[in-house]
Amino acid sequence: MTKPSDISPDTLLAAVASGLLTAEQAQGLRDLESANAPVLDREPHDDEKFRFISGFSDIFVTIGLGLFLGALGYFSRDMVGNTGMFAVIAAASWLLAEYFTRQQRMALPSIVLLLVYAGAVFSTVAEAFNPSLRFGVGLGNHGGLPIVVAGLATAVAAALHYRRFRVPVTIAAGVAALVASVVGVLFMLWPDFAVEAAKPLLLACGLAVFTLAMRFDLSDPQRQTRRTDIAFWLHMLAAPLIVHPMVGGLVGEGGSEAVSAWSILAIFIALAIVALVVDRRAILVSGLSYAGFAFGSLVVKAGLSDGVVPLTMLVLGALVLLLSAGWHALRRTLLPLLPGALAVRLPAHT
Repeated sequence: MTKPSDISPDTLLAAVASGLLTAEQAQGLRDLESANAPVLDREPHDDEKFRFISGFSDIFVTIGLGLFLGALGYFSRDMVGNTGMFAVIAAASWLLAEYFTRQQRMALPSIVLLLVYAGAVFSTVAEAFNPSLRFGVGLGNHGGLPIVVAGLATAVAAALHYRRFRVPVTIAAGVAALVASVVGVLFMLWPDFAVEAAKPLLLACGLAVFTLAMRFDLSDPQRQTRRTDIAFWLHMLAAPLIVHPMVGGLVGEGGSEAVSAWSILAIFIALAIVALVVDRRAILVSGLSYAGFAFGSLVVKAGLSDGVVPLTMLVLGALVLLLSAGWHALRRTLLPLLPGALAVRLPAHT
């Protein structure tokens, strides 16, 4: 447990950001503290650490925010309608962030308030353009203009929010809004084949988001600054955009063909290799459900349909545990195979 005299991780990050310490000096202090700490007090090494919750007060406040904003939306809807309700929630989220984010620096409430704010801004603009539009339903009939405008407005609103509060997830929220705008343009200009073209477009957007995430990652290989948190959330966004178009098409109506199952498993293994190389486990999360389907399909083919669910869970659980246990050893094997100029810019821990 941290003592009052200890230097907190946030203080070290601030020292690096201000130039008081270099990233190497800060890491040296962390290593020294870890080496001198009792065994039970030592934290396992994790290159994907980020501030998600700083204490139970974060959970307590988040529950309160959910209750307050939910009730506020209920009462404001009766007075000002759907569009006005979303606008009220967006304004309330910003005002609450002035205290819980800007002053109290609470991690989980800040993330929740940002997501609620971005969603409310998007819904406000989409409702204003087309009150019958609900989460993309009816794009073919009404065109993608509401989604395009709402996405662009949300991206601008996210940029203003980041300038004010500096919450790392804000960048991913803004990028997600831009992706929605790109999809909206497709439905607006080519509605006849938009559904068929949506998956390749989402894949292209996912690769673009992954590239942006890697730019942040490569600029901070020691993962000591806010850029690594921004990259984490961008990877969380990029993963489903990449995985769903790639393996979604392999899942047919029956979804039990062995060829498709093996293809899905091959894609999942490829994703695991990429995740190991860039040291981002988030890439694997989106592939787990599809890998589960693939294992289930293979089990059905083998005639063991009664045990599909437990056997799938067993294999997936074992795979995740093996990757977790051997993560750093596998990375030490893979990194030397990369070009030297790239390998030195990636996290490389023994």
